[in-house]
Amino acid sequence: MPRIELIEDLTVGPIPTGSNLLVEYSPDSQWYNAHATIAARWLSTGGRISYHIAAQPREKVRTQLKRLGLENVEQLEEPSRDPTLALHDWYSASLGPNVPDDEFTMNSLKVAELSIAWSKGEKVAEQRGSLSSSSLPTTLRLIDNVSCLARFNEEKAWVEFVLSRLIPKASKWNQVSIIGLIKGAHNDWVYKTLEGAVDGIVDFKLEEADDETRDLMRIRTMRNVGFDRKWHQLKIAANSEVTLEKDN
Repeated sequence: MPRIELIEDLTVGPIPTGSNLLVEYSPDSQWYNAHATIAARWLSTGGRISYHIAAQPREKVRTQLKRLGLENVEQLEEPSRDPTLALHDWYSASLGPNVPDDEFTMNSLKVAELSIAWSKGEKVAEQRGSLSSSSLPTTLRLIDNVSCLARFNEEKAWVEFVLSRLIPKASKWNQVSIIGLIKGAHNDWVYKTLEGAVDGIVDFKLEEADDETRDLMRIRTMRNVGFDRKWHQLKIAANSEVTLEKDN
């Protein structure tokens, strides 16, 4: 099984298949570069990814993956077979009408329409055999910013969608799921409800003190695997790859 870069650098073993992790991040943190790093490393070691992108166009993600050394992005997305890399476009639906018409583009971010699209996607995947836990390697499902749903839905409605649609699928679809949530953007009830439903919580933040700026991450809690819960500084390379600073 491929490693989850950064996160599994801070655990004593692999994250079990079927787990859901919630990443709570400040908007000025390195989360977006971090999840691209996680995706590139997972794919480079033979893993499969279902990548749900709300914060930027798909083309930017493709470009970033290439900068991180993944030169065969288009081949991994090849639609004539069950793709190793499925880039699900949530971003276009946030811009208004004239959404591109393709299999991996959400037409709307309203939960009623999303639920229908989610069910159709599951049926297509079942027909392809891509939900078979016995025949395929673990899939990493990355959702960069589930907070986008708050723009188009009442609070309880979109949280219920996450609880009833997104989170239960990790075990059924042979996945490890990582869900990004903006820190401080929602009511306390949202965070407590989602935190209680997942298997681990990871934090990303930017810290400024005495004219020094540090990018940090930590594992706040994790079920079923030992972990280091201290804050760790991140190192950002010229190609935007994110790694943990080595201890002196």
